[in-house]
Amino acid sequence: MRKQKWLILVAVVGLLALLVSACAVPAPAPAAPAEQPAAPTEAPAEEPAASTLGTADDPIVMSFVPSGDTQEIIASGDDLAKMISDKTGLVIDANVGTDFAAVREAMGANQAQIGWLNTFNYLLAHEKYGIDIALATERFGSTFYRGQLNVAADAGIESLEDLKGKRVCWGDPNSTSSYVIPHIYLQANGIDPENDFSEAISAGSHNNIITQIYQGNCDFGFTYEDARGTIEDDFPDVKEKIAVLDYTTEIPNDNVSFTKDFPPEMRAAIVAALVEIAQSEEGKTALDQLYEITGLQESTDSFYDAFRADLSKAGIDIEALAK
Repeated sequence: MRKQKWLILVAVVGLLALLVSACAVPAPAPAAPAEQPAAPTEAPAEEPAASTLGTADDPIVMSFVPSGDTQEIIASGDDLAKMISDKTGLVIDANVGTDFAAVREAMGANQAQIGWLNTFNYLLAHEKYGIDIALATERFGSTFYRGQLNVAADAGIESLEDLKGKRVCWGDPNSTSSYVIPHIYLQANGIDPENDFSEAISAGSHNNIITQIYQGNCDFGFTYEDARGTIEDDFPDVKEKIAVLDYTTEIPNDNVSFTKDFPPEMRAAIVAALVEIAQSEEGKTALDQLYEITGLQESTDSFYDAFRADLSKAGIDIEALAK
């Protein structure tokens, strides 16, 4: 009897276990791991815009200082621009600055990328804006020249002392041989360029100085050597009516310069084209009409180091003037 009760108890416990397991709520399946948000990706860097410089929409501007007859400079500048374009495929626009400083400042503002700069103007442009020489001009087989003191043959000027009390024609204040060096030259010879003359006329360009002396408006003036030839076609007797009294010391020639950030490949192509142009008959004609240039030589800024030293000795501080 006791054994039977034990069996019944075991059966009841088993039944209860089955009922509990049948009623149990199944445990939820483990959740799938949440997807991690994708790591943010950096926006692809924009490709630099392709340069349009040298195209019809963005031509390279080549600017010339007005040291001679403006119309002749414009005509020869246009001819040179076309020759460069024909050789390089680059579109070049030529213009002439209103004065010497205008070309320098246009290059500093990247409104012009190539400049045909006179010596003193270049020194200021290099100091202030990093403008860099590529080619030095050549005349009469040399890359140096002298300033020339021109006097009216009938003005009674036979010595430097005779200049006192006379009428002077000055060139552009940024002109090396018609203003800057003459001031140094006169002071070195005991003449005050600001107070020793009866009248000072601002003639601007070299050919205008010669014209003003020829026409009797000035008694003397300084130019490059020999600027009398610039008006000889119109005034064949100019070398009879205007005498040469003296010359200044040597000055390194003017140049062809480029802006600081001008593309090196384009610069190399233009320089090579100009060297080739200078050896052609068409190029020689254009260069002669431009500034009486007979050749172009590749050069670097060190070409002007000795001249900088001479200016410094004379009390001219290029760094201060460029500010």
